[in-house]
Amino acid sequence: MWWKLFLKLFGEGTSSSVLAEVSKGLIHFNRSLNMYLVESKGGAIACMILALLSLGTWPAILTLLERRGRLPQHTYLDYSITNLLAAIIIAFTFGQIGSTKPDSPNFITQLAQDNWPSVMFAMAGGIVLSLGNLATQYAWALVGLSVTEVITSSITVVIGSTLNYFLDDKINKAEILFPGVACFLIAVFLGSAVHRSNASDNKAKLRHFEMTNQEASGPSTEIETNVTKRTSEKPKEGTARFLIELENKRAIKVFGKHKIIGLGITFFAGLCFSLFSPAFNLATNDQWHKLKQGVPKLLVYTAFFYFSVSCFIIALILNIGFLYYPVLGLPKSSFKAYLSDWNGRYWAFLAGLLCGFGNGLQFMGGQAAGYAAADSVQALPLVSTFWGVVLFGEYKRSSRKTYLLLFSMLFMFISAVAVLMASSGHRK
Repeated sequence: MWWKLFLKLFGEGTSSSVLAEVSKGLIHFNRSLNMYLVESKGGAIACMILALLSLGTWPAILTLLERRGRLPQHTYLDYSITNLLAAIIIAFTFGQIGSTKPDSPNFITQLAQDNWPSVMFAMAGGIVLSLGNLATQYAWALVGLSVTEVITSSITVVIGSTLNYFLDDKINKAEILFPGVACFLIAVFLGSAVHRSNASDNKAKLRHFEMTNQEASGPSTEIETNVTKRTSEKPKEGTARFLIELENKRAIKVFGKHKIIGLGITFFAGLCFSLFSPAFNLATNDQWHKLKQGVPKLLVYTAFFYFSVSCFIIALILNIGFLYYPVLGLPKSSFKAYLSDWNGRYWAFLAGLLCGFGNGLQFMGGQAAGYAAADSVQALPLVSTFWGVVLFGEYKRSSRKTYLLLFSMLFMFISAVAVLMASSGHRK
C-alpha cells in the first residue's frame, strides 16, 4: 500500500509507533486542558489522510452536477450552506467540550474576547479560499478536473508550504519538505503534458468522427452537436459521440472556448489557495504578535468558524450576483429559480460537508505537525483523478503516450504526498 511508503520515511521502527499514535491521537483528550486536541504526529497524519480523501472527492461531485446540466451558481450556493454547517458542528463539539481556562478558552468564550487581529487573518483566509473554490468550479469544465487540480494544488504547495515553513519557525524538516515541493513541481509539468496529449487525442477523435459523418451524410463545415440523436445507442466513454453528448448536456459549454481562459482561471485559483493556509496559520499562532498581552491565541476550532463564515458570505454575495449576471455564456437565473431547483441539491449538500470537514481536519493536523506538512493534502489530484476516470471516463480510449504520462504524474504525486507527510514536525 502507498501509505507504507511515507511511514518508512520516518525511520526504522517508526511504522508501528505511528500506527499506534493514529489509534489514540486522531482526537486526543488532553487532561490538563479538558479539551479534545490533535497533539501526536500519528494523529496529525491521520487527519491529513482523511482530509486528502474528503478534499479530493467534493470537486468530483460538483463536476458531476455541472455535467448533468445544473447551473454552477445553484450548486455553489447549496455547497456553501453545508460547508458553513460543518464548521459550526466542529466549533460546538470539539471546540466546546470541556471547561474553559484563561490560557485555553473554549469556543463560546473566545467569541467575546478581544482577538480581532487573529479573527481578521482567519476571515481573510476564508475569503481567498472562497474565491479559489468558486474559480475552480468554472475551470473544471474548461480545463478538466484532473489538470485543474494538479495545477492549483502544485501552486498551493510551492507558495503556501514555503510560507508556512517560515511562519512555523521551520519545525518541518527542510531536507525532506523541499524535495517534496520539487516532486510537486515535476508533477505540474507531467500534468500539463497529460493535458496536451489528451487534448490532442480528443481532437483526433472529433476529426475522425466528422470525416466519417461527412462520408455518410454529405459535406459539412462543422461538427453537428445533435448527431447523437440519430441513434438510441448509448455512446461509449472516451468516444467522439460521448464528448458531443456531454457538450449537449452540461451547463458550461466548452466547445469553441479558448483554453487560455480556463488556464487563467486555474492559475488565479491556485494563487488564492496558496494564501488561505498561511492566513489561517497566522490566525492560530500569532507569529506577528498582533494580539494584546494576555489575550490567548485563537484555537483552531474558533479560527475555522470565522474562516468559514467569511467563506460563506463571499460565496453568497458573488453567486447571487452571478444568478442575474452570469459569466461564460451561462443562462440567467434568479433566487426564486434557485430555491425551486432541487435537481442534485443533496449531492451539493454532501460536497459542502466533505469540503468543510476536510478543511477542518487539515487545520487540526497542521496545528499539531506544522501547516507546511499539512499542505500535503494538496495531493488531492490523486483522488480527483481516480474519480475523474471512474465517474467521467477521462482518458478512456486515449493514446499510449497519454496513459504513460498519466501514470508518471500519479507516481510523482504519491511520492510528493509521502515526502511532505514525512517532513512533519511537532509544534512546541
